[in-house]
Amino acid sequence: MQYLQKRGKAGWRYRRKVPPALKAFLGRGEIVIPLGKTEAEAMARYKKVHAEAELQLKTAALGVKAPQTVSLGVPDTPLDQFQRADKQIRQWKLDPDWQSGGGDSDHEVVARDVIAESIAQKYPVGDDGYPVDVSSKDAALLRALMLGSREVQPDPTLEDARKLYLEERVGDDKTKQMELDRIFKLVREGLGRDRKLSSLKRQDAKEVRAHMIDGRKASSVDRYLNVVRAAINHAIREYDLKVTNPFMHMEAAPKDKAEPDKDKRRPFTLEEAAAIRARIMSTAKEDLQHIWRLLDGTGSRLAEASGLRVSDVHLDHASPHMTVEWHADRRIKNKVSRRNIPLIGDALEAARAAVKSAGKAKMLFPAYGRLGGPASASAALGKHVRACVADPKATTHSLRHLMKDRLRLAGVTKSDQDIVLGHSSGSVGEDYGGDEVRLEVARRALEKALAKVG
Repeated sequence: MQYLQKRGKAGWRYRRKVPPALKAFLGRGEIVIPLGKTEAEAMARYKKVHAEAELQLKTAALGVKAPQTVSLGVPDTPLDQFQRADKQIRQWKLDPDWQSGGGDSDHEVVARDVIAESIAQKYPVGDDGYPVDVSSKDAALLRALMLGSREVQPDPTLEDARKLYLEERVGDDKTKQMELDRIFKLVREGLGRDRKLSSLKRQDAKEVRAHMIDGRKASSVDRYLNVVRAAINHAIREYDLKVTNPFMHMEAAPKDKAEPDKDKRRPFTLEEAAAIRARIMSTAKEDLQHIWRLLDGTGSRLAEASGLRVSDVHLDHASPHMTVEWHADRRIKNKVSRRNIPLIGDALEAARAAVKSAGKAKMLFPAYGRLGGPASASAALGKHVRACVADPKATTHSLRHLMKDRLRLAGVTKSDQDIVLGHSSGSVGEDYGGDEVRLEVARRALEKALAKVG
């Protein structure tokens, strides 16, 4: 009979080699099970023992074929381990509703016992007879096998909230991924450790805010708190939690003490803009010169200009323009930011020169049309701005504010200004009108604005 072996006075045993591909999962090279001292005992036990061995090998095969979780350097939470174990139980075709001590079929109990034994045998045994140094992954599996549906799902933590928000709200946007990681790193630092959402109190939120405020602008902290608030609200909803969000209605500074938006940034004066332009045109790299000229002549955001593809620049159109839209290498701020911006005068010449310099490259500005590119362009241009203007409220973005003032001085209506700058008017009508009509409206508006300061 296959796998049956007599060992002298020791009696009979079942001995079977484990296929090489399954050794790592089972933690041994053989399955060896005693059958008894006599041949009759061995024959009586053989069928059941052989079935156990078959189940061990089948379970190992399922484990090897199961998709492996890629570690990103973030520790698993208890909820991660619980959910992964539950998924594995289902992959093993075990009954997810089984309860320990529930009087279910011998088959379910035997199957769970055999799998649990195969996991436990990978570890050394302590003085109490139980395995020691068991990994958190295997410990979660053993709990799921032994307790079944009696096991209580762990409470979600802040880290669970971050992961869920990353998966369901942030997606593959690399910039937002990095921002989310950076914000929740501050949260962990503020609290000292990961915390269950059900344990968070208002004082905890205040401690996080205090940690964030240290050395940061109130506007940045408010933005961070908005992200934390949104992530926790999403987790509360998706996990069906009966808790409140302690970050609700929390601000970096009271509204009456916060700096008014109009005081945070200001437009350049015409003299400042001229001085910065002269410096950039004489000392900056050619691609930065082109970017500055585009910003000056279109009022676009820095990320919009630096993230242009060559195919976004339409020089042969009856009304030359550049198209700002969402693509794999650049994200735009919102839906209304997607627009066609006319290229007039010096901005048109800068666009022509940039297309020529780009050659066969996909991106109009290869050095900046990448992840983190806008930040690099901002830092490079910011040095030239600061060399000419000491006021910290004057930045590269002040060029966009200057275009806003030019449009106002030229008598351009608010709705037409919004078309040029990609602002939301809050009106339902902003979604209406064809691209060609909106392009013509923007062209007329820009011509008025640029002629006014000619």
